[in-house]
Formats: sequence, structure tokens, C-alpha cells
Amino acid sequence: MEVQIFGVKKDVNTRKAQRFFAERRIKIHFVDLDQRAASLGEIKRFAQKFGVGAIIDQNSRRYQELGLSNARMSDDSWIGKLADEPELLRIPLVRNGKLLTIGLAEEEWKQWTAAK
Repeated sequence: MEVQIFGVKKDVNTRKAQRFFAERRIKIHFVDLDQRAASLGEIKRFAQKFGVGAIIDQNSRRYQELGLSNARMSDDSWIGKLADEPELLRIPLVRNGKLLTIGLAEEEWKQWTAAK
């Protein structure tokens, strides 16, 4: 089993996700969104499962700075914006093959590790 975590090193929930899998000796591929943005395909994968609105962090500083609270954009426009501005993503985004989670989802991760 190997998981891919999209997040930033400074984020508490991202660190909790890394610790969760490290404690269980599960290989982690970490993508630091401060260093490299998630690919458009990865963002689309999460958006298809959860919906675009669910992966947008409306409480983020960047969301407020850009004044997006009143923005009316199509899903494709939002996905493009999220690819350009990874600070808008609700993190961590965790992928285990075709299984996906957003945010801190320890209960789901426990199910993944139990099934391994």
C-alpha cells in the first residue's frame, strides 16, 4: 500500500495525515503544494468524486484575498483556478489508488489500513 498526500508542510492536518500513515509504516508520496502544484488531472479526480465546492477551502486566507466569496464560476473555471492557486485547496488531499479523501479523514484511513 502506498498513499499520495497533497498538502503543505506547515499545515497541521497535513502533518497529522503524514504521521498517521508513517506510524503504520505505509509508504507516503508527499506533494508539497508550496513547491509544486497538483496536476490538473489530480484536481479533476478529487472534484469528480466530491464536487468542486468540497475541495475549495472557503476559510483560507487566499480565498478571502482574492475576494472569491461572491464569485460565480463554472466547475471548469474553478478547477483551473485551483490548479493555479493551490492555497485554495482544502488539504490534505489523500489518494490510495482509486480511494480518495479530503481533509482529515482518519476513520476512512483506518478502513484502508485494515483492508491492506
